[in-house]
Amino acid sequence: MSVCIQRLSKSWGDFAIRNIDLEVENGEYFVLLGPTGAGKTLLLETIAGFHKPDTGEIWINGKNVTSLPPEKRSIGLVPQQYMIFPHMTVKQNVEFGLKIRKVPKTEREKAVNEVLELVGLTHRRNRFPSTLSGGEQQKTALARALVIKPKILLLDEPLSALDVNTQKRLREELKAIHEELGITTIHVTHNHFEAHMLADKVAIMKNGAIVQKGLPEEVFRRPKNDFVAEFVGFENLFEGKILATRGGLATIDLGGVTVEAVTSKKGKCMVGVRPDDIILSNSLFQSSMRNVLKGRVTGLIDMGAIVNVVVKVKNVSFTALITKRSLADMGLAEGKEVYLAFKASAVHVL
Repeated sequence: MSVCIQRLSKSWGDFAIRNIDLEVENGEYFVLLGPTGAGKTLLLETIAGFHKPDTGEIWINGKNVTSLPPEKRSIGLVPQQYMIFPHMTVKQNVEFGLKIRKVPKTEREKAVNEVLELVGLTHRRNRFPSTLSGGEQQKTALARALVIKPKILLLDEPLSALDVNTQKRLREELKAIHEELGITTIHVTHNHFEAHMLADKVAIMKNGAIVQKGLPEEVFRRPKNDFVAEFVGFENLFEGKILATRGGLATIDLGGVTVEAVTSKKGKCMVGVRPDDIILSNSLFQSSMRNVLKGRVTGLIDMGAIVNVVVKVKNVSFTALITKRSLADMGLAEGKEVYLAFKASAVHVL
């Protein structure tokens, strides 16, 4: 089933989503990514049929469903807060939608058994939600959405309330379930890693509007503006001025520091470099990379398995990412001089 959204707008209090155009292809895993308050949940709930749009249309598999109630849209929704019934067992929660649809008991039993096995909850079928872990509660909500065999699956921040290890396991399970069932899925999140791991396509939202959409590699590596660049991880964002362009390469002044980039733009610009595209070295080394700069470490930010290293080059501070082992091997500490290098193609000019 495909989803096509055309010029969709919806006001909700003093907030609104505006002129949303979006196409999700059959079997695609589509991720709506954006900060809190961007309008992701309102858009998802409007697709589900909980809100009637002020303008625009929603089409599912070539059928205009804009005026249809949620139960007529063949959609399964997993809300952010799970919304499972505390007085029902896992089995009873999962079969609830089938009972409402008056599916015969033998068919219900078969469907519930299949979906509980799919999400790995067969051994928890007679447990109540209060005795389940957060991950098991989330799986219960997912099983309840899947058991009705929806054509479209909507996931609203499905992993946000879980600890890091549980998030990792459920990301892998969501990916495996999607590969097995092939359900067209729209997944709302603010987590970049979820989008990287799960998405076939990504759309970035800001203030109720979609500001960029496309393949994950395109969106994360070639942002259209400084908001998208900063949101997707371009920690190194600078104002610059293009001094000269020759052979597709531009020399850009960042305020006393010059870098080279692949661009045809001219004049003033914004320059972005992802921290994971920067290589650090204790000594000058031979490389084909066009940008090699010497600076001094001014900050080390421990992020667990990796470390943010802040290097000041004249008046410009760059942030690079390295592993803890590399940090130890290089003997990096505040005040130490280092070289940083990155390709001209890694310099994104906005």
